[in-house]
Amino acid sequence: MSEATKPVYLKLRDIIAASILNGEYKEGDMLPSVRSFAAEQGANPLTVAKAYQGFQDDGLVEVQRGVGMYVAGGATDKLRAQERDNFMQNVWPPVVKQMKQIGISPQELLSPEDC
Repeated sequence: MSEATKPVYLKLRDIIAASILNGEYKEGDMLPSVRSFAAEQGANPLTVAKAYQGFQDDGLVEVQRGVGMYVAGGATDKLRAQERDNFMQNVWPPVVKQMKQIGISPQELLSPEDC
């Protein structure tokens, strides 16, 4: 699915996931409120709530009623595994195909003299 056709709630989910993977939100940190994140992203709060619900369903966040959502223990490792699987199944195969079409070897990609 291309970024242009991806539903907004998945784009928002990607933003939060990247923030967790990059260490902006560490395990135990509170995520922005639905309203705050919606305002920051120019999104509908219901769309943000849907994105957050996906994190909750996947066990990546913990909800403390009346307080907020917190990044769950193990969320970073779980997200990293999900992203790795997605890369290996969806991103890498077309790259390998294009490399073969244009004659780029893996060694060329790893060669320091090309950097």
